[in-house]
Amino acid sequence: MASPYNVGLVGFGNIGTGVVRALATNRDLIDARVPHPIRIVRIADRDTQTPRNAPFDPAVLTANTDDLLADPAIQAVVELTGTMDFARDIVARALAGGKHVVTANKALMATHGAELLRIAVEHNTCLLFEAAVGGGIPIIRTLHQGVAGNDITAIRGIINGTANYILTCMDEEGLDFETALRQAQDLGYAEPDPTFDIEGIDTAHKIVILASLAFGQRIRVEDVWVEGIRHIHPLDIAYGRELGYAIKLLGIARRLPDGSVEVRVHPTLLPEQRSLASVNGVLNAIRVDGNLTGPIVLSGRGAGPEPTASAILSDLMALSSAEAEGGLGREMRLCVPRQVTRIRPIARLTSRYYLRFGLQDVPGALAQVLTTLGRHGVSVASMEQPAEHPGEFAHVLILTHEAVEANVQAALAEILNLPVNRAKPFLLRMEGMD
Repeated sequence: MASPYNVGLVGFGNIGTGVVRALATNRDLIDARVPHPIRIVRIADRDTQTPRNAPFDPAVLTANTDDLLADPAIQAVVELTGTMDFARDIVARALAGGKHVVTANKALMATHGAELLRIAVEHNTCLLFEAAVGGGIPIIRTLHQGVAGNDITAIRGIINGTANYILTCMDEEGLDFETALRQAQDLGYAEPDPTFDIEGIDTAHKIVILASLAFGQRIRVEDVWVEGIRHIHPLDIAYGRELGYAIKLLGIARRLPDGSVEVRVHPTLLPEQRSLASVNGVLNAIRVDGNLTGPIVLSGRGAGPEPTASAILSDLMALSSAEAEGGLGREMRLCVPRQVTRIRPIARLTSRYYLRFGLQDVPGALAQVLTTLGRHGVSVASMEQPAEHPGEFAHVLILTHEAVEANVQAALAEILNLPVNRAKPFLLRMEGMD
């Protein structure tokens, strides 16, 4: 039998347990597909007492990460701590010490990925992160290999299952946001503190990783425009459906003809006939537009122990094979950003818009809104005033023709201060995906 490929695991929580369990379940299949059988020979975690639902030798479990990093027999480290500074230190030390690293840490890769990838290249080691985006969807390797010969012009995706589940419940069950969120929490789809999911932060981390790979540019999370789904009203869902649109939280990255890029996260109105519009529940989906392939859509389970373990095992199998086949140097070189990013400000975006206003129900109120929009160059395509609900102000729902974001925002700021205004104006951007 070939010599084993020895792996150290740092972080033995829900995902780490899933990796150990998946490797045991599919051990014979995996051994038959790699030149060196993958074996987890040491596990580091602060908690060495809690029972885990996975088969492992307790003798390999340690509370001291240094024991694992210093072990010369370990060829690769899997980092699953869910931390930032601690994870950065572990990954950097492992790479500089000659060990390959596999991580599922999206925040780490979005924030420090460029730095860590350079360390990997400098020390002839590999940093693989398939599990950081899309769970079991093989999007990273698709960008590395499957469409590597393409000029990628855009990536757009539903890459947070919690937000997608909430929006699906609001659509299919007619729930308001807070009720849908509580249902997601009751089912374990949302954390007790769901901020990262519902405010778009998790999606921002993931689209930064994808955009950096696709465009070869270093993109910082703090430069990305991010909006969440908290302020979506059932009226928005209903009117969108009436017009043939679904609302999805999208991560959007687009390379523009002048070399700059758009990278943004926000709820978006999508035409119902587009593939992403029909992705519901906790599923994820990512669309990649290449100049040779045209649009490619990958969809699947975006989170959870099993899909994440699948991605981690894929990376470990690539490393095991690379030991026999000469390394993954090409992939590492492709990952390192080649130029500084020029992100186009959201103010320069041109889009169609959905606008919702809450106005005092008096003569002339709507005319003031329309006059303000027109003065800022925002042209109205259609409009509806839904039936009133007891105790609420008058809602006005408007779709615009294409307009410049800065003009729309200036108009909304002025409307906010009108005497007839009774609520903060709400905006959704529309994405055609032609």
